[in-house]
Amino acid sequence: MTHSTHRRRALAGGAAIAVALTTAGLAIGPPAAGYGEAVIEPVETDLAGKDWVTARATSNDGDAGLALDGDEGTAWRPAAPTSGNRHGKRDQALTVDLGGAYDGLHKVEVVLADPTPARYVVEASADGRRWATLADHRDGRSGAAGTTALVDREGIQYLRVRFTAARPGTNGVAELRAYNYLRDDLKLGADLSYADQERDQPYYLDAEAALAGAPDPGPHLLDVVKDRGMEHLRLRIWNDPRSEATGVETEPAYQGPERSRTVAREIVDRDMSLGIDFHYADSWADPSKQPKPRAWAELPFDELTQEVHDFTADYLTQLVEQGTTPAKVAVGNEVINGFLYGSEAEIIGTTAPPYFTDEADVYQSQPGGGLLWKYWQSEDPAEQRLYTEQWDRFGTLMASGIRAVREASPESEVEIHAIVDKDRLPKTMEFWTQLLTRLEAADAAPDVLALSYYPEWHGSPEALEHNLHTMAEAFPEYALDIAETSYPAESWPPGDPTPLPNSPFPVTVQGQADAIQRVFQIANDVPGNRVQGVLTWEPASWDSMFTWVETSAGTFPEANASLDVYRDSDVRAVLEDSPRVVTPVDRRVRLPRTVDVLTPADGDVDGTRVTWQDVPDGATAAPGTFTVEGTTEYGPVTVTVHVLPDR
Repeated sequence: MTHSTHRRRALAGGAAIAVALTTAGLAIGPPAAGYGEAVIEPVETDLAGKDWVTARATSNDGDAGLALDGDEGTAWRPAAPTSGNRHGKRDQALTVDLGGAYDGLHKVEVVLADPTPARYVVEASADGRRWATLADHRDGRSGAAGTTALVDREGIQYLRVRFTAARPGTNGVAELRAYNYLRDDLKLGADLSYADQERDQPYYLDAEAALAGAPDPGPHLLDVVKDRGMEHLRLRIWNDPRSEATGVETEPAYQGPERSRTVAREIVDRDMSLGIDFHYADSWADPSKQPKPRAWAELPFDELTQEVHDFTADYLTQLVEQGTTPAKVAVGNEVINGFLYGSEAEIIGTTAPPYFTDEADVYQSQPGGGLLWKYWQSEDPAEQRLYTEQWDRFGTLMASGIRAVREASPESEVEIHAIVDKDRLPKTMEFWTQLLTRLEAADAAPDVLALSYYPEWHGSPEALEHNLHTMAEAFPEYALDIAETSYPAESWPPGDPTPLPNSPFPVTVQGQADAIQRVFQIANDVPGNRVQGVLTWEPASWDSMFTWVETSAGTFPEANASLDVYRDSDVRAVLEDSPRVVTPVDRRVRLPRTVDVLTPADGDVDGTRVTWQDVPDGATAAPGTFTVEGTTEYGPVTVTVHVLPDR
């Protein structure tokens, strides 16, 4: 059982935000439910059930996996005697490999095959050679039936249950469970570029409460999302913002370089980290469209390459000089099909945006960086040549942007952002292989490989987990990110809760919270702490996490209860909530007066008192098992009582 709190890294600025909002007329206490209801528990994963987790044993190795199968009725049992390493005999051990290091592993449960006294040790290791003791039951009295170890160690990859004295075929491990929680450095946030357009719009934590004497204006959108636990905000950059429909320059130039510099200052002033996403376009760039900026449309390829460098370097220099160095810079947006389309667009067959095709004589007059996927695996030499040439152009343009980031903002990490369409993982793996081979050869490799994840286009949560794990194994030198994800709380017609395609989550405020938290969980569970962060896409507008609420004073956007998922997915206390005790038939059961509780914020493990319900009459009259429920200040506890024949 777990309890939640603000993420540790958000605490430093939390008090200042609370003061600012209180001064503005909003009482900050326990957060209101918000629009709709949502119950949000901290993220917790039993890693033992994951495909990448394996087990081996010193004897009966073929049965080692039975300790990970979720069935307490099956078990690994040692086939050879142990004698504490005396007389040439060795300890018998079950070793579990989690597939990579974990910093958020805080609880390990071991269920023994028999509820009888055993001499054993539970250990953890980062490398499989040096071991730290998590629980020591070599006395043969404690730990009967099983044990729970609360852990405050980073980098755990291996767990081991080592029996120091056992007869062949006796005892062993029925189940080993390893619980993972959100690690402290997993960055949660959003692409909040619309903060530019909504700068003067108050976004209330609780509209009704705020408007009972609310100030004008109310709290800034950025104050609200920080209060709810966001830590990192990304801004998209359009070169010279234009209407996607007409190609006409927009006024104001929302999401353009100048206005975005102002938003960048507002983000950094609130002690949040900043991300920059260069679209290298005047309007939306995504897998279906990647138009060149109008100012670059007729440039020869060499000059286009130089413009990518110079524009990137110039803008980042401005950000650095104003004290808003980005933590992360994406060179291009969802570039699975390349970017900066030019004359190759005729072969690609793109028809978007309209101005790109209406003015093809301008936008398609020179080659660009679009990829010719229709020629992938073609046996025609001419088509293969064109396929390779476009990869070379795309790689050249990407390398130019990456070098500019390295030169102008060396503290920033460089990200490349793609997608995996549903059932199209081979295409994405070809994308990374082709691109990274070229960038590494050019000494322009990125730091982070990122994906978007929208279930309606990209598949189930399980598909996302598989895709990330495949990328992590194939490219171990790179960090990973979920650069965009989203889930609606309301569909059309309004009130229809039917889940989106490929998703198990209803379209409700609760479903929105659960869907987003599932992505947090998947990212956090990738072995090796490889995923750096998860960003939702435009939670103040598209698939919004705010709802416009009509009040007596007007209509205002109020935060959905689901917005708490950024704050309440973290864990405050990890409880030993499943203890086991053993008692002979017809004996009085001695339930533990306290159980352990770990506070990950400081690493302390303390005892907390348990108030137990009464043991049922006659519960120990015959051998078997039963449970008793208890409560603590940190949540419920269930003890399993094993009743053994009286010897």
